[in-house]
Amino acid sequence: MHQDFPRSDPAGEHSPKPLQGLLVVAVEQAVAAPLCSGRLAEMGARVIKVERESGDFARGYDRAVHGNSSYFTWNNRGKESLVLDFKRAEDARLLHRIVGQADVFIQNLAPGALERAGFGSEDLRKANPRLITCDITGYGDGPASGLKAYDLLVQCESGLVGISGSPEAYGRIGVSICDIGAGMNATIAVLSALASRNRTGKGCGVAVSLFGGAADWMTVPYLHEVYGQGAAGRQGLKHPSIAPYGAFTTADGDDMVISIQNEREWARFCEVFMGSGTLAADARFRSNNARVENRAQLDRTIGGRFAALPTQAARDLLAQAGTAYGQVRSVEEFSRHPALRTWPMPVGDQVIDAVAPAVLAPWDSGVFEAAPALGQHSASIRNEFKQKATAYE
Repeated sequence: MHQDFPRSDPAGEHSPKPLQGLLVVAVEQAVAAPLCSGRLAEMGARVIKVERESGDFARGYDRAVHGNSSYFTWNNRGKESLVLDFKRAEDARLLHRIVGQADVFIQNLAPGALERAGFGSEDLRKANPRLITCDITGYGDGPASGLKAYDLLVQCESGLVGISGSPEAYGRIGVSICDIGAGMNATIAVLSALASRNRTGKGCGVAVSLFGGAADWMTVPYLHEVYGQGAAGRQGLKHPSIAPYGAFTTADGDDMVISIQNEREWARFCEVFMGSGTLAADARFRSNNARVENRAQLDRTIGGRFAALPTQAARDLLAQAGTAYGQVRSVEEFSRHPALRTWPMPVGDQVIDAVAPAVLAPWDSGVFEAAPALGQHSASIRNEFKQKATAYE
């Protein structure tokens, strides 16, 4: 059930954000770590994003948003950018000072890179026992740890590509899902560690990997492969173990996906949409297992009905039958979807409509802060922390 949270208290002010007052330091690049720290920033944390002189390379992925990268704009809202080279002694001391005051440290550089520079998570926690460290890697710390891990590579290595696409061809999942999953898992891990610190007073280290997140999502195919009759192959727009659950084309040429989850829904679909009360009792189709075994005949029968109906007539009948359905939409059609929520966000001297947070919360502001320019906050951050001592000095 949809729930609208109040956006303000009786005095007209938004509820305090839950991470207000916390300092997050992120030595990050690309998508996974920036997504995590970006979510923490939206919850009220102050996020200092540490970048090399050339900047996070995600800044150059594209120029889709008024000349700015879509990836960077999405994942770096409301952060502060500090350009720093931790291989230089002075900058290393500065970073130690900042981390010594921080609550959370996030990094997704190549395995071992920060350890070699003196910023290993365990050492940082020794110097600052309340610190929570989050290390994001491609494949964890096992025998595959040396593999380079970009999103599509992990989609392939984890078997996701092996079960995606049409029967005729593999298909990449259309967004950087392994990066996104790692970022969300890291967010969950950091919030869990903060809850633990509230009880114990001590920080801890958490770690996530792109492959680990993808492997978790692959549990059902894995169990079928290892303990069942084998994992299903690529199905296109069909569910491998539920029928009917897939796409059918209307007389207008639109593809619509329907989903039948139980026998009551199947009987109602047959009666109202198919116009055949006897179809539900057909021995070939009277249970889900039977329908899966006879999917080709089932799909021909249902497909013929869809092909005879204009899209709106099909939608009306599906709604009358109480059948779950969705239309296969383009990105342009998605951008006009009635369920899509957007917030305004400044990008340079323009304001864009950015997709709103997925979570509705009483601290919602209704607007996004801008993503930082490279080094935008370097001078102020250096001045702020230049006199703060650290255990390393």
